[in-house]
Amino acid sequence: MILILLGAPGAGKGTQAQRLQDKHGIVQLSTGDMLRAAVKAGTEIGLKAKAVMERGELVSDDIMTGIISDRLDQPDCEKGAILDGFPRTEAQAEALDKMLAEKNLSLNVVIEMKTDDEVLVERITGRYTCANCGAGYHDTFLKPAKEGVCDKCGGTEFSRRSDDKAETVKSRLEAYHKQTAPLLPYYREKGILKQVDGMAEIDEVTRQIEGVISSI
Repeated sequence: MILILLGAPGAGKGTQAQRLQDKHGIVQLSTGDMLRAAVKAGTEIGLKAKAVMERGELVSDDIMTGIISDRLDQPDCEKGAILDGFPRTEAQAEALDKMLAEKNLSLNVVIEMKTDDEVLVERITGRYTCANCGAGYHDTFLKPAKEGVCDKCGGTEFSRRSDDKAETVKSRLEAYHKQTAPLLPYYREKGILKQVDGMAEIDEVTRQIEGVISSI
C-alpha cells in the first residue's frame, strides 16, 4: 500500500504515521531523510543530488522522484510506504504517478487530516519541554502537577522551540495551505482523497484512518 498523509504542522502526521508503521509495516518515507541517505550512500541519483545541492540549487523533481523510486525498491518497503513531504505540487504529483506506474504500483489513498488553524496555533505555541529530561508539557493541555517543576525528574528549567512562536507557526501554516491547495482537487478528481478529523483525540484519529484503510 502506498499512501500520503496530508496535514498542517502540528496536525499529528508523525504520530499517525508511526502507528501505521507499527501496525501494518508501512514505512514512513521522509523526503529530507531519503535525500540525506542517498547523498551519504553515494548512489547514482544521490551523487546527482549532491552536485545540485553543492551549487546551492534546489533538487529537481526528477531527482527527488528518482530517490523515492530507489527507496521503494528496498526490502523494508515490501508492505508499502507513507510519503512524507512529497509531493508538494501538482507537477510532483504527476511525476510520482508516472514513476509508480512504471513499477506497476499506484497511490492507494491520500488522507487529509483536517484541522483548525487557530487551534493548531494554540496547540503548537503552548508546547514546552523540561530542559533536563525532555519531558513535554503544554500551557493549557498538559501542565506539570506542581507549577514550575517537572513531573518526571524534578527539574525547574524549561525551554521552548524557536519555531514554535506564533508568527513562525502562522507562516508555516500559510505555506502549507499554499502548497497543498493544488493537490486536493488533483487527488479528489482521481477519487483517492479521503478526510479525517485531525482535531479529534489521537486514538480517534487513528480509528478514522484505520477505517479509511480497511475500506480500500
